[in-house]
Amino acid sequence: MSIIMTGGGTGGHLAIIRAVKEKFDKDIDLVYIGSNRGQDKQWFENDEDFKARYFLDSKGVVNQKGLGKFVSLWIMFKSVLKARKLLKKHNAKVVFSVGGFSAAPTAIAALSLRIPLVIHEQNASMGSLNKLLKPYAKKFISSYDNTSTQIPYPIKDVYFQSARIRTEVKQVIFLGGSQGAKAINDLALNLASMLKQKGISIVHQAGEKNVEAVKQAYEKIGVDAKVFGFCKELDRLIASSDFAIARAGASTLWELSANGLPTLYIPYPYAASDHQYYNAEFLVKQNLAWVMREKDIEIDCICDIIMTDMSDISKKLIGMVEKNGAQYIADTLLTFHK
Repeated sequence: MSIIMTGGGTGGHLAIIRAVKEKFDKDIDLVYIGSNRGQDKQWFENDEDFKARYFLDSKGVVNQKGLGKFVSLWIMFKSVLKARKLLKKHNAKVVFSVGGFSAAPTAIAALSLRIPLVIHEQNASMGSLNKLLKPYAKKFISSYDNTSTQIPYPIKDVYFQSARIRTEVKQVIFLGGSQGAKAINDLALNLASMLKQKGISIVHQAGEKNVEAVKQAYEKIGVDAKVFGFCKELDRLIASSDFAIARAGASTLWELSANGLPTLYIPYPYAASDHQYYNAEFLVKQNLAWVMREKDIEIDCICDIIMTDMSDISKKLIGMVEKNGAQYIADTLLTFHK
């Protein structure tokens, strides 16, 4: 009997699965079914916490047009059939979906086989797949939606364990995701000389494809920065930093908050339903963060923010984020595993 975990494509989705899987005892059979596109393999292909790992051919449908939509639906149909076989093979008792195009084949297969489906929605603005499947799920979980089971956001324990109150800024971390963000890369380079003058060090997630170009750009302006793409020890770099400039994916937002790290969020402007902006707005309304759209970036304003006393915001962030969200989800899934 197995618990199936599915969904991903992006780090925000996959971070939920990573946080929840760590709450299970080793005698529970966990199986991951994701996509051969996106970041799924990068995160879980060699993860031995799972009894088995599968990566199906899946592709987003919502943003496709014309023939592209038909091709995506055909790919989806074939992957649903494969997912049905895998669910039967592993005697699946429940499927846990975090959404994203990676989740669609397995979530739909679960419903077709009448296997209980539990959904977690990460964002303040609900994703298309979760919106479609919510009425059919046995349980729908969100940290925002008051029509769902509301729980603390599932976060890895390490972010709580390394939390600390920041006061002055000695290190800034720029987080554009493992794929990188041009606006954040450009901003980091524009701020680099000022930060160097203030004695502030730079840690910069530039994206796998941009690492060498960004390193060379720092060298040209005489700034020593730690530049990387994908990093398995990102939690350590976050813990050592005093201020962040980041995209506003839900998992990133909650992890930074749990760690007490004050952040300026620059939402990805093309995110579905503008969900990254609304994620950040959730904190901004509580005076716990800053947000700027890419088109409204102001260097002088950001410099002023960085020189702010961070202690009050940092303390309130730590107090705001509750623990045990991941444990609650694990316990919920176990109720179907009996």
